[in-house]
Amino acid sequence: MHALVEDFLQHIRHEKGQSAQTQKTYAALLGKFVVWAEKRGRDDWTQVTRRDLTDFLQHERDRKPGGEGDQQKARLSPESVYLQIAALRAFYKFAASEQLIPANLAENLSLPRRWKRLPKALTDAEIKKLLAPPTKETASDLCDTAVLELAYASGLRLAELRELRLEQLHLEEGFITVIGKGNKERVAPVGRAAIDAINRYLDAGRPQLVKPRTPANVFLSQRGTPFAPSTLWLRIKKRICHAGITRNLTPHMLRHSFATHLLENGADLRVIQELLGHASISTTEIYTHVAGKRLREVHDQFHPRT
Repeated sequence: MHALVEDFLQHIRHEKGQSAQTQKTYAALLGKFVVWAEKRGRDDWTQVTRRDLTDFLQHERDRKPGGEGDQQKARLSPESVYLQIAALRAFYKFAASEQLIPANLAENLSLPRRWKRLPKALTDAEIKKLLAPPTKETASDLCDTAVLELAYASGLRLAELRELRLEQLHLEEGFITVIGKGNKERVAPVGRAAIDAINRYLDAGRPQLVKPRTPANVFLSQRGTPFAPSTLWLRIKKRICHAGITRNLTPHMLRHSFATHLLENGADLRVIQELLGHASISTTEIYTHVAGKRLREVHDQFHPRT
């Protein structure tokens, strides 16, 4: 069973162009099912029945999240169950199309409804605080400032920031090329403030971080290596605390702020979709709710009859 899962993971990475993170997530989710199925005496995918799939999903719905105490009544979130079903459906679709199993048993598994959460965006005042240059400009400080400026200027994901390479920079022309989800390439404009911050880092910061085996990634840790996901987010959180921003924020905060502020200032939704690298406009439409909220606040504040 594990061998067929491995074939599927190679397929989504090399033929579908899915990211390493997607492959890792699917590997964990399908591995969980394989372990559960083997405990029920299933040692081959052809032995798995649709009843096995539904029983497993019911088991997942009733399972407490990892780390919860025995007294907790909490179940897994609908998002977690949604991902588990999505992984099974993607795997079965591949295996059936390749005729590695007789039928696609997961084809009609229904996905639970996912509530769309409004993205958290920083206010203009918070952005100014966060992007204020630090009093000391060490190599790491210059790196952090360049990361924050670029994230807000161009709406990059954390993974895109971590994987950005020197050859993708076209600062004299005012843009960078970005390799996003599914290895799709897009062009992202970069504002003057971000260009200045990146140039300061490249001139005075990055040379101090380079080691003999340092790759061509733009942003480097103190060891001269590309950032791990958690490390980069911790560095950003540290700057958030130093800026005096106390509310809880997510790793996507600057990307959300980029899109929200563009929309609030009149940018076309299709343009924002292209800048964010969204495959579907429906993903970008969530920002219209944020803009609508802002419009109501402005109306309530300034309309004479409210």
